Amino acid sequence: MTVHQITDPDDDRIADYRALTDVELRTRWEPPHGLFIAEGELVLRRALRAGYPARSYLVDAKRVDQLADLDTGEAPVYAATPDVLQQATGFHVHRGVLASFHRRSLPTAAEVLAAARRIVILEDVNNHTNLGAIFRGAAALGIDAVLLSPTCADPLYRRSVRVSMGEVFAVPYAKLDRWPAGLDQVRDAGFTVLAMTPAPDAVPMQRLTPAQRERAALLLGAEGPGLTAAAQSASDVRVVLPMRRGVDSLNVAAAAAVAFWELGRDDPPSDSE
Repeated sequence: MTVHQITDPDDDRIADYRALTDVELRTRWEPPHGLFIAEGELVLRRALRAGYPARSYLVDAKRVDQLADLDTGEAPVYAATPDVLQQATGFHVHRGVLASFHRRSLPTAAEVLAAARRIVILEDVNNHTNLGAIFRGAAALGIDAVLLSPTCADPLYRRSVRVSMGEVFAVPYAKLDRWPAGLDQVRDAGFTVLAMTPAPDAVPMQRLTPAQRERAALLLGAEGPGLTAAAQSASDVRVVLPMRRGVDSLNVAAAAAVAFWELGRDDPPSDSE
C-alpha cells in the first residue's frame, strides 16, 4: 500500500473531502459526482464488504496501519496530520479514517418490493440522524427494505451512513418517484400500507390483524409535521403507538424501532440468535 502525504488542506487530490459539514455543498457535490463519504474504519469496511468500490482513502497519518490489511487496489491512500484533516473537512476527524466511494445504481421500487415481505416507507424524512437510525433499526428488527418519497434525505450522506453504522449498505432501498400515488404500486404488490399517526382514532398497532401484519408497509413521516394528509388518505390503515403519561409522540426513529419490533414480534428467531 503506497501512502501519499498531504500537507495542504486545499490539495486537489482530496477535493472529495472538502467542507464535509456543509450539507448544501455536499448535496451539490456527492450525488452528481456519483460518490459518498464513509467515516470510521468499521463503516468503510462495511461499504467494501457490500461491494461499493473505493475511490480514495484519507486518514490520520498516525492511523495508516489500520488499513494495512486492506487491498486498496487503485484507490489512493492519503495521509495527513489532524490539523490538515480538520482544515480540509471542516471538523475534527476524531475517528481518523475517511473514504470516498463510488455509488451504485439504485434498484427500482418494483425490484425492492418483489424481494421483500415487510418494508418501511418514509415521507419527507430530511434529518440525516433520524434517517440513519431508521436504517439501523430496520436492519436489526426484520424490515426487508426502505422506500423513500422524492423529498427524503440521501441515505448515503456521511451522517446517515455513520449513524446507521453502515447498515444503509445492508438494507435495500429505492425511491417512489410519484408521491403519494406511488403507494398504489406498494398496494398492488400485495402490501398493506400502515400510516403511523398519533391521531386518537387510529388503530393501536398491537390490534392489527394477522392479515394486516402479513405483508406490512409501515409509512412514517418527518419528525414534527408527521405524515401529510394526502399520504394518510392513500394508506390502508392509520395506526398508532399508544402513549402514556401525556406523551403525545416519540422521535421518529424511536417510534420506527418500536413499530418494527411490534410487526415482527411473532417471527421465528433469526439464525444469529
